[in-house]
Amino acid sequence: MSKLAYLGPRGTFCEAALRLLAPDVEGVPYANVTAALEAARSGTADGAVVPLENSVEGAITQTLDELAWGPPLLVTGELLLPVEFTLLVRPGTELAQIKRLTTHPAAHTQCRGFIERELPGAVVVAAASTAGAAQEVAAPGSPYDAAISPAIAGEYYGLTAIASNIGDRSDTVTRFIRVSPPGLLPEPTGADRTSLVVFLQDDHPGALLEMLSEFAVRGVNLTRIESRPTGDGIGHYFFHFDCEGHVSDARVGEAISGLHRLSSDVRFLGSYPRADAVAPQVRRGTADADFAEAADWLSRIRAGRV
Repeated sequence: MSKLAYLGPRGTFCEAALRLLAPDVEGVPYANVTAALEAARSGTADGAVVPLENSVEGAITQTLDELAWGPPLLVTGELLLPVEFTLLVRPGTELAQIKRLTTHPAAHTQCRGFIERELPGAVVVAAASTAGAAQEVAAPGSPYDAAISPAIAGEYYGLTAIASNIGDRSDTVTRFIRVSPPGLLPEPTGADRTSLVVFLQDDHPGALLEMLSEFAVRGVNLTRIESRPTGDGIGHYFFHFDCEGHVSDARVGEAISGLHRLSSDVRFLGSYPRADAVAPQVRRGTADADFAEAADWLSRIRAGRV
């Protein structure tokens, strides 16, 4: 049976995403995103499932940086997982008895309203993950009375849910990606996404506009753009792009080629089916047939046949 690494411990949202993305694959938990991706790179696992962005908190910067700097990996799939937080306690604990609460800082932020309203006197202590928080509460002699975690964590660690769906927003979603070692790309579906990392050749006025223009003039819609520091000093950045379409689409392929000409490096992260199955609106003049006709027209001019 093939194995996929994921951000552990057992009971994380990441494990829930893996179950949906690859229900017949064995999941192996790792302590952090770096370790999970390294397992995919080293061959210890056949791939990995990691979080990429959250609709409230934004990008998962550790994932962005690992994909940009480590040995290459390809994104081969994605999943949009609704995130519902649950207040977990040891059996018999009541809401009024909760004095010390533990959870991941992102979960704390997303459940701040519930905590202020229902647990105004509780001390909140940061945990490495929401599932790790549940693990801490379940441990013998734990100093914590409750954890904010996924409901699945309660199943693993023998905890009871005394409040469910406690996030301040009911529509919170986290985007997870499945990554694999470099190889064949998923076939285009007509509703795909392409991910890239682009490093500037040099910093000059209009540098970002030049990159964006490579997409705009070919009718390629961007679905996400993030800047990240290179580590070479203040003001030095590289960029993550997600765009609609597959690299096999002429408009997407030519945009990537243009970025390659302009930039010091372009890391292709993959073309894969969109989780929301939204197909791009192809503008007039940007379909594959339009690019093919234009190339043929130019060839005839160069051959003196026009």
